[in-house]
Amino acid sequence: MNKDQKQEKIVSMFDEIASTYDMTNRVLSMGIDKSWRKKGCDKTLELLERDKDLTVLDVACGTGDMLQWWKDRGEAAGVTFKRFIGVDPSEGMLEVAKEKVDYAEFIVAKAQDMPVEENTADILSISYGIRNVVDRQEAINEFYRVLKPGGMVVILEFTKRDKSGLKGKIVDFYMHKILPTIGGLVSRNYEAYRYLPDSIEGFLTTEMLQQELESAGFTMQYTQAFSMGISTLLIAKK
Repeated sequence: MNKDQKQEKIVSMFDEIASTYDMTNRVLSMGIDKSWRKKGCDKTLELLERDKDLTVLDVACGTGDMLQWWKDRGEAAGVTFKRFIGVDPSEGMLEVAKEKVDYAEFIVAKAQDMPVEENTADILSISYGIRNVVDRQEAINEFYRVLKPGGMVVILEFTKRDKSGLKGKIVDFYMHKILPTIGGLVSRNYEAYRYLPDSIEGFLTTEMLQQELESAGFTMQYTQAFSMGISTLLIAKK
């Protein structure tokens, strides 16, 4: 299977689980992902050296969750947004997003090839989507292109973990045994939720992802691991 075929298979999988995606996520994370997203937004707005008329571009936006968080946390921080853009290659996901988020514009596109002008966004976020991008370095280069100077890229992701010790074994058991079973039951798509732990195993460590960001020209600003290292937040500046 070549890169294009692999990417299309991933997009097709997300099309199939779009209608149950939000509910399944809440069940699997027990709502903890809300605190991860909140932290990502709040820390970025704290680090960004501007707070008016911002444009946020959410890549692999899925059903629009992160766009809602940007709006809510921006209002809480007294930050004003003038434009919200969601990009995702899955039309099924975007159909759900459009019903939830009526203040954003949505574009069907891959992360590595976005029809967005350079220097457009003040903030570019991608939540639990970068590991699904086959041409990842191309995508990170594209993030750099569409961000304004001084803009921030915000990544929330399940990075590869150290599986040694009791903590590592507990997380590994949850990811490989409990998550696929519950995800499959709720979504009726067992293959999609078997893919998730496998995709994490084949992904990068936090340090490797930082290196790829720096290779594209970004400067790291902040990194934090959550919930026994299950999720990681990375913020970098153009």
